[in-house]
Amino acid sequence: MRLPKNHTRVSLFIFGIVVVAAVFATLLNAVTSKTFATDDNSEHRLIEPHFVTIHDSGKKLTVKTDAVTVIEALTRAGYSISDTDIIEPERNTIINVDNFRINIYRSRPVMVIDGKIKKYLMTASYDPETIAESAGFTIYDGDDISIAGNEHFLETGISTTYKITRGGGEGMTVEESIPFTERTEEDASLEPGESKIIQEGENGRKVLHYAIQFQDGVEVSRELVSEEIVKLPVEKITKVGSKKAAAATIPPEWETCAGYARAAGVSEADLSDALTLIYHESGCRTGATNQYSGAYGIPQALPGNKMAEAGSDWETNPVTQIRWMANYVNKRYGGWSQALSFWWCTGTCNGINKSGHWY
Repeated sequence: MRLPKNHTRVSLFIFGIVVVAAVFATLLNAVTSKTFATDDNSEHRLIEPHFVTIHDSGKKLTVKTDAVTVIEALTRAGYSISDTDIIEPERNTIINVDNFRINIYRSRPVMVIDGKIKKYLMTASYDPETIAESAGFTIYDGDDISIAGNEHFLETGISTTYKITRGGGEGMTVEESIPFTERTEEDASLEPGESKIIQEGENGRKVLHYAIQFQDGVEVSRELVSEEIVKLPVEKITKVGSKKAAAATIPPEWETCAGYARAAGVSEADLSDALTLIYHESGCRTGATNQYSGAYGIPQALPGNKMAEAGSDWETNPVTQIRWMANYVNKRYGGWSQALSFWWCTGTCNGINKSGHWY
């Protein structure tokens, strides 16, 4: 029986929609899946988007982005940044909070003159001493640095000119930053992978005083006379989740897999963490295969034959596969708990970009 032409067209249209939906669902699943083991050539991240406000030369732009770092957010937003521009916070700072603010201070041409010596540079700083030191000049106590009229317009174009007037000082005062330290504390009230900054870190400052020895107007030595801490650094303290899953919350269907894990040498103390990783990786299926990378088995090893280290029956024996996985976890992460924390932190954790690999 021949169907009417309109009926045939409708059927083909519906079939097309079904195919497109199936392809879209497959791609969406591949993009949004949080993967612990990935290819060497790809990085799977699951980053929550944040609102970021960018300030640049009096202009402001607010964007919603899942960029990990400051420089990545700026690049995605179309900003061109030169090496001499100053970015606050620093370019590799992790974006981990909403209403994140980025300031761009654009560099400009500057000339610094010391007697007959002239040096030209690009700088975003407006501190005369910092500018002079960036140009390679040493500044001593009693020296004066002031903005001078631009008599060298044809040489430098539109630029700011700074002139150093030497005061004949025989000392030097230097201010240095004291880096803050970081401390991580476990918090049993937070889930694994969760973190909370309870105290932001802040650098301290110290002032160093040197006595300078000159010979024929040239510095030949310097001696530290005194050191004064102007501001103590503030330690950064971060709480990280260490909450353990209660044994009662483990579904009954996990018991068979738990038996494999026990037989592979996994302790009762590590069982919950081990099963959580195993089920995230493969559902405890010995023949599980990643259609994109080819990672195989319960631990999603790549290539799968790595598991031969644990036994010749690595392709089908769950105990052998988990034994290999346990050995890998202990060597690389120091234990199941640490490996689980790493998995939760795929993307960023404590400011370090990570991607999990079983190989």
